[in-house]
Amino acid sequence: MTPVHDAAARGYRSVFRVREFRPVFAAHLLSVLGTVVAEISLTVLVFRTTGSPLMSALTFALGFLPYALGGTLLAGIADRRPARRVLVACDLLCAACAAAMVLPATPVAGLLALRCAMAFVAPLFQGTRAASLADILGPGEAFVLGRSLMRMVAQSAQLIGFGLGGLLLTVLAPRAAIGLTAAGFLGSAVLLRFGTRARPARAAAATRTSPLAGLRAVFAGRRLRLLTLLCWLPPVFFIAPEALLAPYADGIGAGTAALGVMMCALPVGTIAGELWAGSVLSARARSRLVARLAPVALLPLLVFAVRPPVPVVLAALLLAGLAHAYGLGLDQWYVDAVPEALRGRAMTLLSTGLMTFQGVGMALAGLAAEFAPVHTVVTGAAVVGTAVVVLLLAALRSAGRGSAERGPRNETGPATK
Repeated sequence: MTPVHDAAARGYRSVFRVREFRPVFAAHLLSVLGTVVAEISLTVLVFRTTGSPLMSALTFALGFLPYALGGTLLAGIADRRPARRVLVACDLLCAACAAAMVLPATPVAGLLALRCAMAFVAPLFQGTRAASLADILGPGEAFVLGRSLMRMVAQSAQLIGFGLGGLLLTVLAPRAAIGLTAAGFLGSAVLLRFGTRARPARAAAATRTSPLAGLRAVFAGRRLRLLTLLCWLPPVFFIAPEALLAPYADGIGAGTAALGVMMCALPVGTIAGELWAGSVLSARARSRLVARLAPVALLPLLVFAVRPPVPVVLAALLLAGLAHAYGLGLDQWYVDAVPEALRGRAMTLLSTGLMTFQGVGMALAGLAAEFAPVHTVVTGAAVVGTAVVVLLLAALRSAGRGSAERGPRNETGPATK
């Protein structure tokens, strides 16, 4: 089936009319749920085995630490190898790692090594899948909506995945639950192998470059560098309230129930914002929304300056989440700026940076909170983050005026096709 053209793509239902997208979406759902179940089950298993909170926390952290290394070293594979082959291989590797975790003879060190291996290939899988969406749906509006659906599945996993994982562990031992993870990855591999068609690699296998050369190739153009920074840097500041909600709740005397509700507010707002933008707005309106929403997205967090009560915090986090609706327009800007031959590599590096910079943001927020009150840290993150976004958008306008690489553009970014 041919990709959906922009003129015909209106709303999320049109994306599901593309036959190849349906198995890709189902595979994504299986792999996300499998990853969430693995994270909570493995953390519980290591804690029960060692009795060490440090080892339990390290198990969770190992889902993030190898990410930057894997994304940097493996990014070139996304363009040098056929996408379906890469995706199926990553799923099979993760399934094998999860199956090895199930074995009673696997020691704690082995469990941690297997966790690292799964995290190491995750950015390659995510980048290759994002690039293949542009092949399946076309690089226009349908791609933006498909990518948005993938993001919302991941956000929803934060809301319900850990809760379901906790319930699962009340009836299954941790190793048995990890067995379901292996089955999920196997199911994803089957769906991708038989539900999508084979396509050739974007770049010849002979064009092998070093990871550093790959980074230079992707970021050679000023516009693409700026767009990448606009994707990477705002999460550094958006993550601050989430990273510090526990100490903030304790400081204002809120209980654990209130903390749980506050933790859900930002992802709920994000999902609602994306649904609204994807269902109601046209591609041109979403593109224009970037310049209008991105500079103000962090401003609701300024209410932390007065140490507000729980209802005000909920409202601020929901508003900040809703403002993430600009992400759909930013996705279109980004895919328009990436040369097709580098699309897999660029998407892999983009997802790698997103995960890495969120981790950096968490660490910086925690470090700052050692020296300043939590509400001050969150307020400062909102101020600095807003300034960063405004500067990046101004630089993009300047780059747009100084470049005629892709023809006419709107006032802040690439013209919507």
